[in-house]
Amino acid sequence: MLHGKNYIGNNLSSEGKVIFKTFNPKLNKNNDCNFSEATANEINKAANLAYDAFLEFKNIDSLKRSKFLDSIADQILLIQNDIVRVYCEETGLPDGRAKGELGRTIGQIRSFSELLKKGDWVNASIDTADTDRKPVPKPDLRKMSIPLGPVLVFGASNFPLAYSTAGGDTASALAAGCPVIVKSHPMHAGTGELVSSAIIKAVKITGMPNGVFSNINSGGIQTGIDLINNPLIKAVGFTGSLKAGRSLLNLANNRDEPIPVFAEMGSINPVIILPEILKTDWNNLATKYANSITLGSGQFCTNPGIIIGIKSTYFTEFVNSLSKKILDIAPSCMLHPNIIRNYNNNKMKLISDKQVNVIADFTDDVDVNYSKQTLAMVKGSDFIINNDLQEEIFGPFSLLVECDNMIQLESVVDKINGQLTGTIIASDNEISSNKALIDILKERVGRIIFNGVPTGVEVNASMLHGGPYPASTDSRFTAVGVKSIDRWVRPLSYQDFPSELLPDSLKDNNPKNILRLVNGIYTKNKI
Repeated sequence: MLHGKNYIGNNLSSEGKVIFKTFNPKLNKNNDCNFSEATANEINKAANLAYDAFLEFKNIDSLKRSKFLDSIADQILLIQNDIVRVYCEETGLPDGRAKGELGRTIGQIRSFSELLKKGDWVNASIDTADTDRKPVPKPDLRKMSIPLGPVLVFGASNFPLAYSTAGGDTASALAAGCPVIVKSHPMHAGTGELVSSAIIKAVKITGMPNGVFSNINSGGIQTGIDLINNPLIKAVGFTGSLKAGRSLLNLANNRDEPIPVFAEMGSINPVIILPEILKTDWNNLATKYANSITLGSGQFCTNPGIIIGIKSTYFTEFVNSLSKKILDIAPSCMLHPNIIRNYNNNKMKLISDKQVNVIADFTDDVDVNYSKQTLAMVKGSDFIINNDLQEEIFGPFSLLVECDNMIQLESVVDKINGQLTGTIIASDNEISSNKALIDILKERVGRIIFNGVPTGVEVNASMLHGGPYPASTDSRFTAVGVKSIDRWVRPLSYQDFPSELLPDSLKDNNPKNILRLVNGIYTKNKI
């Protein structure tokens, strides 16, 4: 069923001699299909096609792009059973997770389709002329967002659907009017191929230009380097590790024409538990966080990697309960031998620090490629002076930080690097009396959570999935929700332009009937 070829626009291509296979971590063996790594010539073809497509695609009416996105969703659903099967073969994740992620992916695509139908996303702003203004007449100025150009999207290892081939980066870029070249993740190239086939069918059905989408296979890193260095690529979307994301950012900045890299690079997602709530809820909190830490083998960028509390009898009760409950949870399969290898190596590196004590460690035998959950603890005073303790351990691991008092706890939070999320667990009275702590945490995170868990990212306009560096490369933008479209556009102003040459979104009669900022007032009225 799988062919292992690259999609260079609408055409299949396998010019190269380098091949690779995906891996089934549950069966601990390679999957059958050989995937052809793209050559430099195929990369250039994809980039040239994408740029040529951009010249047409950027001017295609948003309602037609909406139909294109809906067609992508429809075509994915037609082959969903095949996608789920290959997804599970390439990840070791259960079919329930695959189906859930597929549903989320479809929902994301549909949400951008609806956004295009409304049309307000272009952020139209109009300030009309005043020829009688003294001493200088006021010009007519009209501004809206326009697409950047071809976008390179890197598939994520831990989300083969929602953050990969037709995931949020791709859906938002296509919605904005930007062609997309996906650098498929080698761990789930088969899943990417199936989803790509659905996108290409939608391209043909809706009459989109050839080259509006390409899917590039590669088992190594050079292909990604070649893609990001191609001068026709105008922006990059990435979800993955800090090391890889930072490398992409450096490559993009060193080009003759630097381009933006919107990278989400992981997080340790600090959880702060205040003393009062522990007196009555320590056992329930232990259950909730044991489940959160081990969910999906901890392979989420929002996994609670650090839990901070103040030394007390009740904090000790919480720690003891969490330690017991986390060991009662059956270990699960990780995505790939490389991922479990990195998990074990990074975990051993952290717990080898003489200031760190292991307080729970799953020691029973497990199947190959299954993780073993671990908890460790460190004093707040030691955490403050050791930045290495902030390294993300991608897997079912969490570090507990025990502080002497609230002053030290605030110092610990103030020391933490930029994160995707920060959580405060507290009673209503505690949260109200600790506004200084909230202010400190707000400066460190992209999403602040009250009495919840960080795992789980709702997809809507109010979600901010990003945060201060190193959680992301630009804290002003989100990688989730319809507002993520803002990454792929730039503002353009028209001064004193003839009405017939203006985009419909900026014309006096507002033919799209969108909400616009006209002379400082939001309105749908004609001018």
